[in-house]
Amino acid sequence: MSEPTFPPSFPERFNMADYFLDARVREGRGARAAVKVGGRTWSYDEVLALSNRVRHALAARDVGLEDRVLLLLPDGIDFVISWLGVVKAGAVFCMGNPLSPEADLDHLLGYTRCRAVIAHASVLDRLAPAIARHPRCKVRLVTGGRHEGFEALESAIAGASDRTENADTSRDDFAGWLFTSGTTGKPKGAVHFHHDFPYNTECYAKRVLGLNESDVFLSVSRLFFGYATGTNLMFPFAVGGTAVYFPDKPTPERIAQHVEEHGVTVLSNVPAMIRQMVDEPSLRDEQLRSLRMCLSAGEALPAQLYERWRARGWCEILDGIGSAELFHIYISNRLGDVKLGSLGKLVPGYDAKIVGPAGNEVDEGEMGRLWVRGDSAAAYYWGDQEKSKATFVGQDWVVSADLFRRDGEGYYYYAGRGDDILKVRGMFVSPLEIEDCLAAHPAVKECAVVGALDEEGMTVPKAVVVLREGFAEGPELVAALQEHTKTILARYKFPRIVTFTSALPRNDRGKVVRKDL
Repeated sequence: MSEPTFPPSFPERFNMADYFLDARVREGRGARAAVKVGGRTWSYDEVLALSNRVRHALAARDVGLEDRVLLLLPDGIDFVISWLGVVKAGAVFCMGNPLSPEADLDHLLGYTRCRAVIAHASVLDRLAPAIARHPRCKVRLVTGGRHEGFEALESAIAGASDRTENADTSRDDFAGWLFTSGTTGKPKGAVHFHHDFPYNTECYAKRVLGLNESDVFLSVSRLFFGYATGTNLMFPFAVGGTAVYFPDKPTPERIAQHVEEHGVTVLSNVPAMIRQMVDEPSLRDEQLRSLRMCLSAGEALPAQLYERWRARGWCEILDGIGSAELFHIYISNRLGDVKLGSLGKLVPGYDAKIVGPAGNEVDEGEMGRLWVRGDSAAAYYWGDQEKSKATFVGQDWVVSADLFRRDGEGYYYYAGRGDDILKVRGMFVSPLEIEDCLAAHPAVKECAVVGALDEEGMTVPKAVVVLREGFAEGPELVAALQEHTKTILARYKFPRIVTFTSALPRNDRGKVVRKDL
């Protein structure tokens, strides 16, 4: 069998549902386990039949090409078949957190101007009042129960055919929106084409991670977040693997239980949960023995946390960075090639450069803003032309908000977001550097560093610290933490202000919301 062309390309008439699902059945994988939820398993044949029925149900309700469909669903089979059904219909998926408050749901309905919504019954107490203000959303389907004004998805698909032709879309038709993390404002919708998602799947999932049909997948992040939509829906389906889902809140015990029960080989994780798992005494090391890799994204993974994980005999963690603007990971560590402190090397199929304030590429080892390009880049941000022009620039470059440096071997090192970098006594300071230093102190469970004004109105580093059990906050500990940073970092970098909290504020993607600190 000949090697596939690289970088990957796709035919002009292209619907990515065929790439992710229909092709598996044509290949003879129809009987393989595609989805597992609790004690129930669905094969690829069954998922294809159900998603075809969703496609018919949407078409029967005049939802089709380029109509936006808002999904507000917990992880599970309903999310999978709804997502695939939307894509098959040629409509555009938008995904929201089903736990969002009414005000956020109201914003999502207005921002997406969706024609249809598919929501779980648990959302309706917050969704029903909001949707009354958005008459454009005429198709309202519900799973997991019944509610006045909503039609049960189960009933809508019951009489529909389980066979269909996918909508005749092109590779450059719009397929879905991915939302930015929203740590500094309302999330923006990055609008993506049908070919964007398969492109990154070929470059990252297959070429870097080497995923295959024997892999069993599980994710800490929920499916509405693009990171998990990739690692726990698109990637498993692209290789004929098995995706494991559970709708309830992830905990260390729950994650370990599913890994052991289902023989999970690929765990999509985030640093906050990695820390919880390492700190959880009830976890038995053998529970995670089936894992061949753990992925980490969303925020930087401290080197000492990686080492604590590995000290328990657990698999390698592959830290990487991706974005809603480029769909998924474009810089990553590899199995057998993890360089502590770095995010690894470029994923094949992507280019990057590090640009200084004057617009020039900086020298090796110097810090600058990361520019990335690859054929998974979004077209623009919905409803924000000025931000789109500043982010999506000439020759297909995506200008990130992230500051990086690159060493002589091609490894990339994250230095923080451009809007997070502090200027202290005329010197630039990366909060991440101070956070990594504080994290090595035995009293610190986790921390975040932001800028604050001292009594003279000068910007200084402020550390917000979550303590481990057995340590008490007070002036003595503040002094000890400050002295700890002074002995490791340049003296001007120590946190002039140290406060304590029981937990850091995080958004629904697990990222620290620094504006709340």
